[in-house]
Amino acid sequence: MKRKRALEAIENFDGYWDVVIIGGGATGLGAAVDASARGYTTLLLEQHDFSKGTSSRSTKLVHGGVRYLRQGNVSLVLEALHERGLLAQNAPHLVRNQSFIVPIYDWWEGPFYGIGLKVYDKLAGRLGIKPSEGLSREETLDRIPTLEPEGLRGGVLYYDGQFDDSRLAVDLARTAVQHGGTVINYMRVEGLLKTGGMVSGVRVRDVERNKELSVNARVVINATGVFADQVIALDDPERRPMVTPSQGTHIMLPREFLPGDVAIMVPQTTDGRVLFAVPWHDRVVLGTTDVEVEEPTLEPRALPEEVDFILDNAASYMAKDPQRSDVLSVFAGLRPLVTSDDDEETSKISRDHTVLVSEAGLVTITGGKWTTYRKMAQDVVDQAAIVAGLVPHPCPTETLRIHSWLKHVDPSDPLHVYGSDAPALRKMVQKDRRLGELLDERLPVIGAQVVWAVDKEMALTVEDVLARRTRALLLDARASVAVAPQVAKLMARGLRRGRKWQAEQVAAYTAVASGYILD
Repeated sequence: MKRKRALEAIENFDGYWDVVIIGGGATGLGAAVDASARGYTTLLLEQHDFSKGTSSRSTKLVHGGVRYLRQGNVSLVLEALHERGLLAQNAPHLVRNQSFIVPIYDWWEGPFYGIGLKVYDKLAGRLGIKPSEGLSREETLDRIPTLEPEGLRGGVLYYDGQFDDSRLAVDLARTAVQHGGTVINYMRVEGLLKTGGMVSGVRVRDVERNKELSVNARVVINATGVFADQVIALDDPERRPMVTPSQGTHIMLPREFLPGDVAIMVPQTTDGRVLFAVPWHDRVVLGTTDVEVEEPTLEPRALPEEVDFILDNAASYMAKDPQRSDVLSVFAGLRPLVTSDDDEETSKISRDHTVLVSEAGLVTITGGKWTTYRKMAQDVVDQAAIVAGLVPHPCPTETLRIHSWLKHVDPSDPLHVYGSDAPALRKMVQKDRRLGELLDERLPVIGAQVVWAVDKEMALTVEDVLARRTRALLLDARASVAVAPQVAKLMARGLRRGRKWQAEQVAAYTAVASGYILD
């Protein structure tokens, strides 16, 4: 997957692309895989980097959504549980089963959550993982010794899925390319082309070269998440906004706060949300929050009150109270919630996805969540094919293996997220032992991963590598800043850049990473 080849494909393409997709997050990439696998000529355009926004800042869970069941949204839970099972089959190198415990401190919680999770099990059907079960106080503490013991009555054990979000995004991009699609980052859509009042393409700017291009399309899909209204405004400036952005913040803690393999699910925080503490890449992800924001940004920052909220709620369930000084990284993402007619709190707005077709034929999809990305893609491509008058082809993605598919991996191996590509990285190390050395003892990142990101995964900046191709920024923000000069130097060789570029990249990355470090 090389950007130069993608540029050549765009510039040399004659006529109309069947499908042009705006947005390189989970939904857009899923649509690119679906459309290209159906045989449609497909182009995906991303203004920054793949999964730069929401899609790299999730809770790292592939789940049905226990709290949606409590809200009565059974259809969403059913769909998500089905998709959870399909994703585990189609990307086993990135998705694995994760056990959770709901700690019980009040007498009524055991029966209440025990019954609820039995319903959750039933809804998963044949794609379920393992049945939930009640645990005694001793069994609960044996599995999670760092749980707050005072007042603990027991727990309920259940199972869901976990994954690496931005690594899946990269593999989806490569899957689309393998099926004949073209994907490209740092290509910003600045306008829509129209013929006879109907959308017939896009006007884009290659950010890397500051060059404007026009791209013709039979149908354009707007899959830009929280930025969907901005693209809709290019088509219809008077259209009422359809997205309410909601910010969710997470913090990363050292493994000592949750040393086992079991995650904690707190079913009721002080604002009615669910709080998770999940082991991930030898760290602990803790979150999330739900705060409405006025304007979406590419680099949202966590609010001080969000961090305090997470730490305060976690302290009620952990024997050792986490402090601000324990936080390795803090990151915020924006959810594209579909606006309702009612003035609801964002935590209560539906997570269902919506497909909208404008009078001019612009197809917009927004809402939803990572777990249901494949079904979202299927729905929007089905609709886009009708709008464009394309020859109908059935959706093949229920059983389509995602790039790097490998059934059995060792989660303790830092390279397991590369699946079937891992041997190629190891071969690089055999040829140059220096590429096998850790860039920093605090991070599971070696030089070979940097070289691979540039050569195979269209990484163009230090941020691309440290935030998304590897997860260094989330795992330990300070350590990631320390290795930025090494990463820039390794990248400069593959990109044929000089020292000035390296210095600019380090400065730019340091500025971004500062927002992930608590003062």
